[in-house]
Amino acid sequence: MKKANAIAILVSCIMAAGCAQKTAETPQPEREVVPAIELSNMDTTINPADDFYHYCNNNWLKNNPIPEENPYYDAFTEVSDRTKLQIKEIIDEAIHNSKAEQGSVAQKIRDFYNTGMDSVAINDRGYSELLPCFEKIDQVSDKSQLAEIIGQLHDEGYKPFFTTGCIVDWKNADRYIMVAFQDGLSLPVRDLYLEEETQVICDYYVEHIANMFRLTGTDSILATQKAKNVLAMETELAKISMPMEEMLDPQNLYHFKSLVDFQASIPNFNWDNYFAAIGAPAFDSLNVASPDFFIALDNTIQSADLGTIKDYLRWKVITNSAPLLSDDLVTEDFNFFNGFLYGQEAQKPRWMRVLNKTSNYLEMAIGQLYVEKYCSAEAKEHVQNLVENLRMAFGERIKRLDWMSDETKARALHKLECINMKIGYPDKWLDYSKLEISSASYFQNVRHAIRFENARDMAKIGKFVDKDEWDLSPQTVNGNYRPDKNQITLTAAVLQPPFFNMDADDAVNYGAIGQAIAHEMTHGFDNAGRMYDEKGNLNNWWTEEDDTRFAERTKQFVKLFDEFELHGHHINGVLTLDENIADLGGLNVAWDAYQMTDEAKAGKRIDGFSPAQRFFISYATVWRCNIRDEALELQMKEDLHSPHEARANRALGSMPHFYEAFDIHEGSKMYIAPEERAAIW
Repeated sequence: MKKANAIAILVSCIMAAGCAQKTAETPQPEREVVPAIELSNMDTTINPADDFYHYCNNNWLKNNPIPEENPYYDAFTEVSDRTKLQIKEIIDEAIHNSKAEQGSVAQKIRDFYNTGMDSVAINDRGYSELLPCFEKIDQVSDKSQLAEIIGQLHDEGYKPFFTTGCIVDWKNADRYIMVAFQDGLSLPVRDLYLEEETQVICDYYVEHIANMFRLTGTDSILATQKAKNVLAMETELAKISMPMEEMLDPQNLYHFKSLVDFQASIPNFNWDNYFAAIGAPAFDSLNVASPDFFIALDNTIQSADLGTIKDYLRWKVITNSAPLLSDDLVTEDFNFFNGFLYGQEAQKPRWMRVLNKTSNYLEMAIGQLYVEKYCSAEAKEHVQNLVENLRMAFGERIKRLDWMSDETKARALHKLECINMKIGYPDKWLDYSKLEISSASYFQNVRHAIRFENARDMAKIGKFVDKDEWDLSPQTVNGNYRPDKNQITLTAAVLQPPFFNMDADDAVNYGAIGQAIAHEMTHGFDNAGRMYDEKGNLNNWWTEEDDTRFAERTKQFVKLFDEFELHGHHINGVLTLDENIADLGGLNVAWDAYQMTDEAKAGKRIDGFSPAQRFFISYATVWRCNIRDEALELQMKEDLHSPHEARANRALGSMPHFYEAFDIHEGSKMYIAPEERAAIW
């Protein structure tokens, strides 16, 4: 579980062809009838007023231990594993398609997957496919040559020092713009390099780096010195990197500069050579997301020994390539990044690792086939209707707010109405005709896929934003809100139990998928999302007084989650603020939307539970999760989301209707005094 690409982090910190329209004639998948609430997962010996999360999930937690190849196991993992088996069927069909023409999607899926499964050929090659990159690095004799080699490595998918790419211009959201952002660390969290308590991780990291250098042809003694050089370089990068908490404010990440001014501020780096190497089009301005980092980076590179820089560049090639190479490198890479850091006991089987890569790099090709084979048009229509009820309920909540002025309410309602909802799957699909995939080499197929995406990325710069483009593939079990597009995406794969169930009562669906959609809606009005207007522009449309009132209300969220302790670890209430706001806001909106249904008004009990109780049980069920201690500790440092248990218990603790549904009174462990509860939306 290596650190995500920095551009993806940048997007997450602000919050994420032909046509194949499904028709009535498209065969629909057979639907397995799944209980709306699986009662056997509950533990009714636990008092819901003391621990609602375990009341709803304790038997599931006992009966679903973490698989040895996972850092955690939760409802998302369940659905993802189910979806992967469906993707495996799609890939198997491509593999056995003897009529697949060269250049067809079926041929590309088949050859990508087959080369990844050919462990004999991969082991025979060892690390030999890294040698061309090693030679380029070795040939660098002067720091003036670094810009070009760094650009070449970036185009290959390696990210030494920093990241560039294409992003929506936050002050002109109709256009794409070049962005430059800090990057270059290999450990998942910046603070791991800087805190005394994590020194043991750095010590083990040096051993791991040395082992990887040895496995790629470096003498043992020299490998240890190179490993120390790498740690020293990455530690310097960590020192000059913006902390995650500061990146949560989008104003800290937008610095529009002319290319001339940017180049002048970093005089020792030849940006013309760099941008030529990554295939960038001509452009005259960009967003320098972290300008202080780049100024400091220029000094860091100039003061560093060239040999140390070259060791670091070689390391970035090795560590990013390791999962694609021979078993010795794969195992060493796994033992540190997955085993030591996250506590995983075993690797995922090869077929699943290769399937994940195939689905990631050919995501929309597989997505199109996934939609045709497994997606229900009926489910998509059902959820689209639910969305409009949620939008209406959220609008009514905004109108009733006692702390927001009429002026800001009017703008908020307009932004809500303008949210673009993408449900299930796109109507337009990505054209993969220019992507070269062959039966020759897994490593090279991945490199081709990366260059294909980079070329697509570069081609967008300066162009109008494509409002129809999807950020998530249909087979990804997720949803997101993009403030720079004022857009919500909810994928087809998430439209299945326990998130959505066509056979369930409304209480269950509103408590699960309804809350999830409303959660994404409220991201448009959280601590960061509210800074963007209805078009996606970074533009504060709030009155000064409303700004102040909102900020005051966020303090209670921070306090409540700072106080929550789990397995000896406290949540970072600042880091998780936006997600915590969205969890509670989503609950409130989903509850109000559910109250609009005939079912809620009828009040019929099912399985002994009232509609209100089923709503809250469904919500807590979504967050069932077993997690390893190592993974939990890192989550507390790097994840913008609170741990699953807190997302259930802490969010519900500020919800008055929850107290009524389960008759919770002062003295219960779930109880939070009314004046201490958090409330915004």
